[in-house]
Amino acid sequence: MEVEDVEHRRTRGTATRNGVPAQNSPSELGWDDSLYGSDAGGAGADPYADAPSRTPGSPSAETSRQAAGSGHRRGGSRSRKAPRSRRRRALRWIGIGTAVAVLGTAGAGWAYYEHLNANIKKDELNLSDAKLSKPQANAEGQTPLNILLMGSDSRNSDENVKLGGAADTRGEKPRADVQMLLHLSADRSNMTVISIPRDTRVAIPKCTDPHDGTVYKKSEDIINASLTHGGPGCTVATWEEMTGISIDHFMMVDFAGVVKMADAIGGVPVCVDKNIYDKQSGLKLKAGTTTIKDEQALQWLRTRHGFEDGTDLGRTHAQHMYMNSMIRELKKGAKLTDPGQLTGLAEAATKSVTVDTGLGTVKKLYDLGNELKKVPADRITMTTMPWDWDPKNKAHVIPKPGDADKLFALVRADNPVDGKAKAPTPGAAATVTASPADPAAPKGEIDVTVRNGTATASQAAVSGRAKTIVGRLSTLGFTRAASDTTPQPQTDTTLSYPSAALKGDAQAVAKALGLPDSAVRSSKSVTKVTVVVGSDWRTGTTYPKTAGGSGSGAPDKAPSTSSALNGADTSACMKVNTYPGAHYVW
Repeated sequence: MEVEDVEHRRTRGTATRNGVPAQNSPSELGWDDSLYGSDAGGAGADPYADAPSRTPGSPSAETSRQAAGSGHRRGGSRSRKAPRSRRRRALRWIGIGTAVAVLGTAGAGWAYYEHLNANIKKDELNLSDAKLSKPQANAEGQTPLNILLMGSDSRNSDENVKLGGAADTRGEKPRADVQMLLHLSADRSNMTVISIPRDTRVAIPKCTDPHDGTVYKKSEDIINASLTHGGPGCTVATWEEMTGISIDHFMMVDFAGVVKMADAIGGVPVCVDKNIYDKQSGLKLKAGTTTIKDEQALQWLRTRHGFEDGTDLGRTHAQHMYMNSMIRELKKGAKLTDPGQLTGLAEAATKSVTVDTGLGTVKKLYDLGNELKKVPADRITMTTMPWDWDPKNKAHVIPKPGDADKLFALVRADNPVDGKAKAPTPGAAATVTASPADPAAPKGEIDVTVRNGTATASQAAVSGRAKTIVGRLSTLGFTRAASDTTPQPQTDTTLSYPSAALKGDAQAVAKALGLPDSAVRSSKSVTKVTVVVGSDWRTGTTYPKTAGGSGSGAPDKAPSTSSALNGADTSACMKVNTYPGAHYVW
């Protein structure tokens, strides 16, 4: 069965009065306040729907007016009759982090361990035909770890319906409203988290549902719709297509067990710069630092109007602050010490999580948690994908040219985004020491292997690409260059060498092809100088100057448009929205 576009129309039953959502009780608000319709909280909504308008004709005012009510919140070109709830956004990520931190510690025997394993739901990692190759190991044999964290809006259980409302959508395919890519560096010295606005328009590659065989053709839609194209494996494929980053695992949760997990950590300190009262979310705090949990934590995580400029960006910043604070609390070791509490938390966590088949046991999740614990808080960086308004639909956004590419490239190269240099390794030190004594051999004596890595999820590999580069090397004097038919799809062209003795040879080949220094790396995954021609070099015989990095080797950092927040920043304090007439300060 082949599907051109599968639509799942949903209408949340929230009433409106003159275009303004009716005042509901907390239980009726679901997981978010007024996120859809004329009060949509996505990228294209008017943040000042309940405040005086900005100066007529200003870019911000015009953009907000064009966006409000013009877009859909579920993908495609569907309109919505009423807002739908979404208060669960950040709690899913928090639940995942908490679950990873404690899974495996509550078991009191093999039977219970197997019981927890049986709770975990599993699915295929990548549903596309074209999959990126895993990054090569560094000089120490280490590889980075990329995990896609997802939260679905599933209402397919009594508990989910009770928590999220909208029972009329029960049985329909869920969407991935929360998506964050967690990148753990190969040396485990730093971690980068990239959030993406749920209304980002992307190319969704062809995906095949592993359960019923349905084939979903390649299409364009907002990224949260990718989950409906066969499951989380299509969202993974979409991220690989968009970022060029190979993803090792995914973790997806619904919100049934997340409330219990959030409560179990015992509270999280947060800060506001002024007294705040947001009547939409119910959040009311005094200026300064307050430890929040239970319903108050939910209010914090869903507050949009009361923070910063009233847009969804402010809410994202508040969620990142909460996550960083929670991680610091967990690292203190003061939480989650009661065995009964741990048991209940493990039950809730395993019942609410879906992972790829390679991560489907408590032991593997526990091992993952131990890997994550190696990263100090001051080397954790939360970022948001830089974005621009979508020219096709002002209710949506697209990756910001240049800035988004830079952020993705830093992660692909396993470079930290906090402006700090990579920690030196013994292998790296040896390479530096050896390089002056190991000049390049004569060109005709250097063995070079060239592989074709130009395939992507949406484009086939360029036929004969490796042979073309081999021909170019031969004309330049590297007569021992040869092509290798091993497929190795990747975004960036790389040149790897196995030992310090061959570094000079590798640099000579890189110079001949015009490759930047950043493309040259030591790797235990190769046995000779090896060029992998990536999808950034599909034509020509000289590497394009617009591709790749500067080659300076200097520490780089995330672009300012990514709103980076350091995990150790205890001074972070949310700014309350003080726009004239906003009335969020009490």
